[in-house]
Amino acid sequence: MVWLELFVAGIFETVWATLMKYSHGFTKLGFSIATIVTMAISILLLARATKSLPLSIAYPVWTGIGAVGSILVGVVLFKDALSPLTWGFVALLIIGIVGIKMTTGS
Repeated sequence: MVWLELFVAGIFETVWATLMKYSHGFTKLGFSIATIVTMAISILLLARATKSLPLSIAYPVWTGIGAVGSILVGVVLFKDALSPLTWGFVALLIIGIVGIKMTTGS
């Protein structure tokens, strides 16, 4: 269950980063409020996960999920162009996240 909470926390990190982009520097009230709410959810879920998982595991996985999610959102929603080499490094991020999960005892 703790890994599911951590995964959802990472998804909410992607959501708040996306909403922050839509807030245009916190100048659009609705998107600004949504950013803050989803940011709080993400951090609260991370805090819950760190009750059971070491910080050295939970934090890198959380940020990794958020990073990969934000990259995908950038490509899909904002038409960001990534080079093949950049995609290779994205793959390494995913491998790292999966590797951390697979090598922990919990």
